[in-house]
Amino acid sequence: MDKSQNATAATGGSGGNGVFVPQTNDTTGATVVDDSKQNLNEVNNSIQKILGLIHQLYLTVSSFNAASQLPLLQRLNALVIELDKMAKLSEKCNIQVPMEVFNLIDDGKNPDEFTRDVINSCIAKNQITKGKTDIFKSLRKYLLEELDQTFPDEVESYREIRAASASGFQLFTYDTGNKTACTSTKHITEWGYEGQTGALNV
Repeated sequence: MDKSQNATAATGGSGGNGVFVPQTNDTTGATVVDDSKQNLNEVNNSIQKILGLIHQLYLTVSSFNAASQLPLLQRLNALVIELDKMAKLSEKCNIQVPMEVFNLIDDGKNPDEFTRDVINSCIAKNQITKGKTDIFKSLRKYLLEELDQTFPDEVESYREIRAASASGFQLFTYDTGNKTACTSTKHITEWGYEGQTGALNV
């Protein structure tokens, strides 16, 4: 194997006409997800540090004396620096939180109640939609029963059309002169109509 073949083998092969074909792995999606998780973890860690600094400030202020002046200033500076860091990290995170969640937090409630309310709302709307669907099914069944008593032949043709449509068969329309009859191939053979045929969209 000469030097050119070694270079080709090391870089991923070549096409049939000697054109180099690079071999790449599609890792862009995984990289984006990992970066998003890393950014979110950094923001969470920054928030934890801020909460710890606020707690330390609370302890310093609650027992403040002349000796606490320097530690107070140091913790205030650390808090400002960490808040600025968190703001910069948050720009890399594309997370949208509903305002209802913040309202629940402001009211001292558990933000999980928002998820519970959304699920309950979806269940209620689903029940309403299911009720409407059941009503239309009952109406269709009632109409078919009434039509079957008055127009049995037409209802039978309709049912054959539906069955053929469900099974993938193609139906035809035949011009009988005064009217156009929509029927199946079975009725076409029995009646022996002669006319122009065409596909019937069911």
